[in-house]
Amino acid sequence: MDRHNIVLNIFLTSLVPIVWGSTYLVTTEFLPPDAPLLAAVLRALPAGLILIAFGRQLPTGGWWVRAALLGVLNIGAFFYFLFVAAYHLPGGVAALIMSIQPIIVLLYGVVLFGNAITATQVLACVLAAVGVALVVLRPEAELNVVGVTAGLGGALSMATGIVLTKRWGRPAGTSLLTFTGWQLAFGGAALLPIALVYEGLPPVLTVRNWLGLGYLGLFGALAAYALWFRGIERLPALSVSFISLLSPLSATLLGYWFLNEQLNWLQLLGGVGVLGAVFLAQPHINLFARFQRPRHGEA
Repeated sequence: MDRHNIVLNIFLTSLVPIVWGSTYLVTTEFLPPDAPLLAAVLRALPAGLILIAFGRQLPTGGWWVRAALLGVLNIGAFFYFLFVAAYHLPGGVAALIMSIQPIIVLLYGVVLFGNAITATQVLACVLAAVGVALVVLRPEAELNVVGVTAGLGGALSMATGIVLTKRWGRPAGTSLLTFTGWQLAFGGAALLPIALVYEGLPPVLTVRNWLGLGYLGLFGALAAYALWFRGIERLPALSVSFISLLSPLSATLLGYWFLNEQLNWLQLLGGVGVLGAVFLAQPHINLFARFQRPRHGEA
């Protein structure tokens, strides 16, 4: 892959966590209060069903199980753990705990694929953790066992989803959008009963609510996850996991621009650290082995 294509792939994949970073702003300003799981269902399930309807192709054989598992890991379980952590922890603490996800992907590479850990990878992990901490942590931050456990569960869920998506790839003859649709549908369906039990149906939705849900469904789910899975196909798994750290940085900047939240020099320094970690993790530096099953004819 030439340098131009690598840069393009990094850029397109980076758009995803930037869009995901807007979820907090859209949720607080446009969606009904106290219904985050139902919002996640409405974000994922309709988008998935639309893509499946257009693709007109269902999983076959073992891909029923694989698609369901990927949908739960990448979307259903991840969203559930994310919202549990958000309810029990300050947002900064939750984001910091979730930032260990690249470390989990790195360890997967060592345990499952025999990859060696380099000094640059360690530096990237340290930069990422310190950068996220400076961006999102506040002096009043407190820990909670349930919240910390959920945050670790969310990081493990996303890391495992990235590695398995990279390892399994897409079934032959299946388009990227159809592949995305399967996962969105399975992930949303897994969340639906939990949302109905714990949150119930919302009151009548306003035009503002529908606009927020439309944005999250079209851009935050359908387009974002299609680009995300595209990035996993074309970039090393560890590279993609670091790119996800742009999400808290995006959320912080959007909060500053639109919600009049404070932004100080320590947060700016943390943002530089996050960007530095993402840069170090990219394949144009030729640092990381790929988590990729050999293609036909390859050893």
